[in-house]
Amino acid sequence: MARPKVAIVKTTPETVLDDIQSAMKMADVEAALPKDKTVILKDNISWHMPFLSANTTPWQLDGVIGSLNAAGYSDLVCVQNRTVVTDPRRGVRAMKLAPVLEKHDVPTKYNFDPRDMAWVHYEPKHKMRVLDKIFPEGIRIPDFFSGKSILHLPTVKCHIYTTMTGAMKNAFGGLLNSRRHQCHSVIHETLVDLLAIQQEIHTGIFTVMDGTICGNGAGPRTMTPVPKGYMLAGADSVAIDAVSASMMGFEPMDIGCIRMAHEAGLGRGRREEIDVVGEDIGEINFGFTWRQNMVSRVGRMIWFGPLHNLQRLLFQTQLVYLFVLGSFLYHDYIWWPMKGRRLMRGIAGTPWGKLFNEYPG
Repeated sequence: MARPKVAIVKTTPETVLDDIQSAMKMADVEAALPKDKTVILKDNISWHMPFLSANTTPWQLDGVIGSLNAAGYSDLVCVQNRTVVTDPRRGVRAMKLAPVLEKHDVPTKYNFDPRDMAWVHYEPKHKMRVLDKIFPEGIRIPDFFSGKSILHLPTVKCHIYTTMTGAMKNAFGGLLNSRRHQCHSVIHETLVDLLAIQQEIHTGIFTVMDGTICGNGAGPRTMTPVPKGYMLAGADSVAIDAVSASMMGFEPMDIGCIRMAHEAGLGRGRREEIDVVGEDIGEINFGFTWRQNMVSRVGRMIWFGPLHNLQRLLFQTQLVYLFVLGSFLYHDYIWWPMKGRRLMRGIAGTPWGKLFNEYPG
């Protein structure tokens, strides 16, 4: 396997669009994504609140589409998924992504809308670690994804179940249906299975990761936004996640999905086996720590703790809707008004917050 390349640029609100283009060129986007294939833009809407660090930023999407168009890519489509607590249509508006897509005339499709795509049975070529056991009736994926390239648009942030989240985790919503919560107790193995499936069905995979405002703490939603001013790009999902994890202050090979994907030959997770081009990050350590919130503490007791044997009862029956309601109320009606909105007011005064306010929507 050739050494993967991850490009990193230090950027500013004034130069971010050009810097995204530079990072994509340094990471050889044209070698990774064939120009005669549709490119799916898979953004990351972790929450439908206008919360920077949790979601794809408008400049991230704007820079990627502009760079792809300049390089000769004309067939682009944005694909959204929903979670049990996140409304993607609301999130796209709140994060000002809708005007960016309209400006570039990029259509949006929804993997949960039967008018846009159907869920079809898929038989993986790779041996699955867990997905075939979680879904013994058969693995199903959106038919729209096969035979197309994909470009992931995650952010640099922590995660309550996976320590950090990035390119590999971004496939969790796109390729799995609304029952994906059943995978949480084996989340790292699930992400490795999904990466294997991606490499089978996509004609190319690329990631542009936003580190302009990073998320520290109890991600992917209830975090502290931290302005850092970086953009990352790369074609190896494992490698870009490893570099991002290292920048945050984590040892990449201590993170299950990175280690297992590396050992399976699906990418490179060891920092010494990855070529980092552009910015010198040898001394970079954000000192981030992942934490839990009130909802995740309950979830971890069920997924990984003393209530493990109750998973089937609590998450595979109608009782699951009690947890959905509790999570929704906590995030939208407790954490956001009590803390999230105040954090965003603080970010609004930074250069990146001012750039966000300049975007229409």
